[in-house]
Amino acid sequence: MTASQSIGIKEKSYIARTSGLTTKDYIGYALGDVSCCLVFGLVTSLLQKFYTDIFHLSPLFIMIMMVCARIWDAVNDPIMGRICDRMKPGRYGRYRPWFLYAAGPLTVSAILMFVKWPGFGEEGYESGTAIYAACTYTLFGMCYTMLQIPYGSLAGVVTTDERERTKLSVYRSIGAGLGSLPVILVASFSYKNRLDGQGNPILGANGQVIQDMQFWPVFIGVAAMSLISFVFLMLAFRYNKERVQIAPETVRKSSTYKIISLLFKNRAFVAISVASMLLLAGQMFMQSFYLYLFNDYFSKNWMNLVAMLCTYAPMAIFMLFTPRMVRRFGKKEICASGMIAAAIANLILFALRSVILDLWWLFLVLCFVSGCGLTFIILQVWSMTTDAIDDIEVKTGVREDGTAYAFFMFFRKLGQVIAALAVNGALLAMDYQTAKGAVQSLKTLTTMYDMATIIPAVLFGGMAVVLFVWYPLSKKKVAELQVAKEAKLKEDYESDKIKIAD
Repeated sequence: MTASQSIGIKEKSYIARTSGLTTKDYIGYALGDVSCCLVFGLVTSLLQKFYTDIFHLSPLFIMIMMVCARIWDAVNDPIMGRICDRMKPGRYGRYRPWFLYAAGPLTVSAILMFVKWPGFGEEGYESGTAIYAACTYTLFGMCYTMLQIPYGSLAGVVTTDERERTKLSVYRSIGAGLGSLPVILVASFSYKNRLDGQGNPILGANGQVIQDMQFWPVFIGVAAMSLISFVFLMLAFRYNKERVQIAPETVRKSSTYKIISLLFKNRAFVAISVASMLLLAGQMFMQSFYLYLFNDYFSKNWMNLVAMLCTYAPMAIFMLFTPRMVRRFGKKEICASGMIAAAIANLILFALRSVILDLWWLFLVLCFVSGCGLTFIILQVWSMTTDAIDDIEVKTGVREDGTAYAFFMFFRKLGQVIAALAVNGALLAMDYQTAKGAVQSLKTLTTMYDMATIIPAVLFGGMAVVLFVWYPLSKKKVAELQVAKEAKLKEDYESDKIKIAD
């Protein structure tokens, strides 16, 4: 390195020295969520329907099983977070190696959830089916945690520039959307019409043809998605880089109690965690419950794919404009406004129930409107979370990304609990029949539609309140935070607490 180059580096800000992402970096980071959502989409969209229609498990058991798994996460997630924070950085950094560690277990556990061993789902095998479902579901959750917490933590060391983080969050969310689409293809083409003895389609109480989920198309699709996820995780490991590296000799040993206390005293962190919890609850509820709605109420399973496209297509539109909109209006401001639009779209759907069977296309149009509203928080939630962690660091001098993301992800898993309670509680309330060959009553189908629209409206309306009233990092506050972050980086670098990758 020449003397002039050395002087040039010294004159650059510390944020500039720990930033400078290229398109390859953005795509490499996004591949992490493509991989995650290829398998997580199986849980959010397909698993609930698979449990009731293939394994013939009761909604009450499914609800209890999922709640118990989340209780275990209350122990499992913080442990994983502390492992990440106390692990000394190696050749590939602190968080990046977990792509390699988690890839195999995650792939295997995802496939195991959908294996239908002989007798499963049949009379006399109820207990064995239930135990198998509980064990494989819990195992998948642990493997997913082993990947998600270090992957989320990676955002804080990939770049420290707020604008790059905004763009990084957009790419991650686009990756999530791309990873979530294939499961809807599987769900949309894994059914066939129920026929009577003469080969004629059987009609349900609402006059629509009854269709049944088929095991083999589901299993083949699950296996293919899981293996593709493994390949993308290898690519994500290859194309990510940790620019801020904690010096091995300065790995902090802060008490877990102290870290947790700092997290829950920070208004920004708690607010964005609650908002993300409600977001995931709404997304998971719709993705799981829409399988019932389109199969049993509309009897048009292809609507699954179109509804998913209506939800995620706005991301392809707004991803080009979101960074500019953030600079002009602020993350908090555009995300809260979007949630109001999403809540109103679902309320309108609720009001249209009496005419929606004849105007099914209007359901998809309003799904698109709701998707437009959701797009901004989906694209920015990860950037807002990193802002909150920065806020903790500049106020307290403590930064423990692994532990912070462990609790953030636990809030998101509480969102899964809310979704599980809402989906299975609704199925129980409407007396949904899970027995092989069951026919749903007209009252059940009517209640199904009401639940499919009013529950998302309530969740998204709650998010708007949280973001407008509780989350404090407005456009002005984020700009002030970036200045404070520069000073903190300078202090840590000069005291040899961090190293900056070349």
